[in-house]
Amino acid sequence: MTSLKTFDLTTAGGIAWTVHAVEGPAPDGLIGRAVAATVPGEVHTDLLAAGQIPDPFDGDNESKLHWIGRTRWSYRTTFAWATDGHERQELVADGLDTVATVTLNGQELGRTANQHRSYRFDVTHLLVAGDNELVVEFEGPVTAAEAQRAKVGSWPHTNLHPYNELRKMASNFGWDWGPDVATAGIWRPIRIESWSGVRIDAVRPLAGADGVLTTHVSLVWTDTASEYQTVTVEVGGMTQSTSVKPGTDTAVVTNRVPDAQLWWPRGYGEQPLYDVTVTLNDDDWQGRVGFRDITVNVAPDNDGTPFVLSVNGKPVYVRGANWIPDDAFVTRLNADTYRTSVLDAVDAGMNLLRVWGGGIYESEDFYDVCDELGILVWQDFLFACAAYSEDEPLRSEVEAEARQAVTRLSRHASLAVWNGNNENIWGYVEWGWRVPLAGKAWGAGYYLDLLPKIVAELDPRTPYSPGSPYSFDQFIHPNDDRHGTMHIWDVWNQVDYTTYRKYKPRFVSEFGFQGPPAWSTLTSVVHDEPLDPYGDQMLVHQKAFEGNLKLERGLGAHLPKWENIDDWHWITQLNQARAVAYGIEHFRSLFPLNTGAVVWQLNDNWPVVSWAAVDGHGIRKPLWYALKRVYADRLLTVQPRNDGLVVAAHNDTDETWSTEITVTRRSTGKGSEVLAQETFAIEIARRSAVVNAVPESVATAGDPAAEYLEVRGADGVTAYWYFVEDTELQLVGDAYTSAVAPTENGYDVTVTATALAKDLALFPDRLDPAARVDSSLITLSAGESHTFHITNSTAPTEVDSPVLRSVNDLVS
Repeated sequence: MTSLKTFDLTTAGGIAWTVHAVEGPAPDGLIGRAVAATVPGEVHTDLLAAGQIPDPFDGDNESKLHWIGRTRWSYRTTFAWATDGHERQELVADGLDTVATVTLNGQELGRTANQHRSYRFDVTHLLVAGDNELVVEFEGPVTAAEAQRAKVGSWPHTNLHPYNELRKMASNFGWDWGPDVATAGIWRPIRIESWSGVRIDAVRPLAGADGVLTTHVSLVWTDTASEYQTVTVEVGGMTQSTSVKPGTDTAVVTNRVPDAQLWWPRGYGEQPLYDVTVTLNDDDWQGRVGFRDITVNVAPDNDGTPFVLSVNGKPVYVRGANWIPDDAFVTRLNADTYRTSVLDAVDAGMNLLRVWGGGIYESEDFYDVCDELGILVWQDFLFACAAYSEDEPLRSEVEAEARQAVTRLSRHASLAVWNGNNENIWGYVEWGWRVPLAGKAWGAGYYLDLLPKIVAELDPRTPYSPGSPYSFDQFIHPNDDRHGTMHIWDVWNQVDYTTYRKYKPRFVSEFGFQGPPAWSTLTSVVHDEPLDPYGDQMLVHQKAFEGNLKLERGLGAHLPKWENIDDWHWITQLNQARAVAYGIEHFRSLFPLNTGAVVWQLNDNWPVVSWAAVDGHGIRKPLWYALKRVYADRLLTVQPRNDGLVVAAHNDTDETWSTEITVTRRSTGKGSEVLAQETFAIEIARRSAVVNAVPESVATAGDPAAEYLEVRGADGVTAYWYFVEDTELQLVGDAYTSAVAPTENGYDVTVTATALAKDLALFPDRLDPAARVDSSLITLSAGESHTFHITNSTAPTEVDSPVLRSVNDLVS
């Protein structure tokens, strides 16, 4: 017989924990003093809740708290135990961060060195009736990483700390968008499991597009187990069982679901999910699967090497974003926060999120909501921007971690790609690593051998890529735009965003441009007087090398330099949106040569100037609204081609797009006078694109500085073209009026144009940090109106700059 009983050791389970500093550079009085702790949790959040430290995100507190990452911490609890009659008891820790020693009643159970895996310790003979003491002591993560480097040697890495010496979230040590808040703690649930005979160790239910579910059930037995057991799998109303003899480590059960409905990414179909129950007597496992087939085509063609992701045989044009941990303190995340952030992707028209390799394998809450909402998940293995030892002890940790991650995540319908690393192959080729490595292995053995073998063994239905970027040929530069996936970072770091048009990428898996967070987010943590882009606290919240200098340089001829901090905030947010939209419109105009774009990045993990579309307080930046436009199912964009202009139309739907296109050349002045107009019909097949030349009568401006093109489909899809940059464009200062009207849960602001009003944006958080607006970057010709809907706030009597902004008030 088997029977599993769980004893919850978390705070939610009623267990009281404390944490105290054992040794290290902690403030006077804190060493040895117990502080109430939350499990799961992190030492930073525990100290913050106890009032022992200020908010790490505020002002310049981050650097004042670096001592936390160099201090040894001890988590302790006492719990009452009563004998439950089972043969075996095991302490199960789903996540320990990171270098820890675990003891029960004074006996060491084991030592850990990997945040990304779970651990199980046999405590059968150590538990006593009555009170038991459990202690988990953590080394300071920065100290531990440095000690490991001193012991085994150094491997090249980016950023300050040698994060690549440990299997710990790399960005936790600081990144060019994230704070250096290296944490320690029991970061995932911990419990005691009691059982007899046999238990379920792991379940891998792999569902295919043919309606077949193949469920792999790993089993663990006690030495005394002698009876055959039955493993039963139920899915879609179909039940199958198999009998297993004692000692069998894996049972495989195959179910066939008649007429199984296929799971599709959003925009391609529905997302039916099927409950799966695996039963072993009274021990069971429950989860959900979706029946689907996913492939990636990288077979060479006449243009190089494509990267075409297909679901159920249909190629998917990827409209995606990179995903970083959604909070620097990941234990504050939950099902609601994940759903809110994934909805930011859904609402922007995205169909894929790439879980980047410097973060974590996310909780089930993240993958569950992606399954439900049809967001494909590109999952990096957790290697980023560094070389990694392939020797012990790291190699065994990498293999154990990868096996657990693939086993846990393989069931998810949304899982579309396993990716070996972020930029490490590119780094080896081009970042000067070969001299310091001096012939040492640097990770290639993981990406080209170990990891693909694990994926092939445990999750053969999901494609594997050795890295991002990668050209799918070891004799081709890994970041060649003609082959596979590429990252475009010369834009932002070195050159103007017009450089995007020099590339013809097959697939872009990283590119982006910086901008500040919302005003209320920024000023909640930056208190420089006066507020200045180069103020001390502002620079604490700008992690990119020369970041604010690059923001300034990136304006180029596109926008004027600011005259005050309000203009700096508006101009740099606008330029971020412009740069990224410029790139995506170009990429989509190349379809089908280009098959997708994954912007860096969707989210932030604290309030910071960064590449994010949604800031650390959850406010959608102008970039988010630009992404919503350029990631629309149907896109019109004007592009230069062969010394002329074309209208490129991309129809990323399953319906033919037939509409009449009107191209109008107008005056920028009062009345937006029509100077020339042409109309033509377009018909675009499903999942296709067409390019139409703009007639010469409208394509050539009489006065480029005072004219623009308005391209409008009869179905409302719109695009604009300007013959000169905004610094030369003749815009009217009083080009619009606004009116405020209260609503039930907020207010409306209606703007009416009397001349070209370019890129209107409303920032209600300047009046109320809780306020949210539904639209941004709206361009109006004379006589047109747009209503901004604001929620979660009360109506002001009027709105004006800096709440209501446009390009007009910058260059008129």
